[in-house]
Amino acid sequence: MNTTLSSSSAKTSSPAAAGMPQIQPYLFFDGRCEEALEYYRTALGAKVTALIRYKDSPEPPPPGCVPPGGENKVMHSNFTVGSTQVMASDGRCGGKPTFEGFALSLAVADSAEAERRFSALADGGRVEMPLGKTFFSPCFGMVVDRFGVFWMVIVSQPMP
Repeated sequence: MNTTLSSSSAKTSSPAAAGMPQIQPYLFFDGRCEEALEYYRTALGAKVTALIRYKDSPEPPPPGCVPPGGENKVMHSNFTVGSTQVMASDGRCGGKPTFEGFALSLAVADSAEAERRFSALADGGRVEMPLGKTFFSPCFGMVVDRFGVFWMVIVSQPMP
């Protein structure tokens, strides 16, 4: 992956820059970030907009933050899925990421896209609730991907 942080990508306009607060997920993949970025690129059509490795940091990380041999791990990355920005890192590179107490919700246009995205996320993961019709959506399901990230895939519909 050759995407690196550049001054132009660091200066992109955002709602936060315009004074509007924003919540942006930041996922720590504990040493598997680059693998996750490739996976989300394929599964979700994610676009990596920035990536900086520990070795490329303008300041060295504090002692103990990067394990020996971890210089090529991802210190920070940014990717988008549709118009949503997600940030990610290798964190402390322990190899066992844990994601608990939250889910990412992926809203898609129709059931065919829901099936495609859900199947891609389930590859190597586990289905928590198969896709199906609910009172709030013509197509909704829950899946934990191969990295342990919990996803809800939904085809939105107007609430009655």
